[in-house]
Amino acid sequence: MRELLTYLIQNLVDHPDEVSVTEREAASGTVYEIRVADGDMGKVIGRQGRIIKEVRVLMKAVAQRKGKKVTVEVVD
Repeated sequence: MRELLTYLIQNLVDHPDEVSVTEREAASGTVYEIRVADGDMGKVIGRQGRIIKEVRVLMKAVAQRKGKKVTVEVVD
């Protein structure tokens, strides 16, 4: 799942080599933290948060099929 998220984010940004996705376990499930270059933050979030919202929906759908819970966070 981490590879899928990395692939999605790298295709959204201008500097795909600076994309970093870390995975950590929390009480509510797996948390994926996305870090991108400063200039690419707006491309990941999108207008009114639409792009990151859809990325979260997609990742939750994939996780649900595997019987897991995930959260996607964008970190500065």
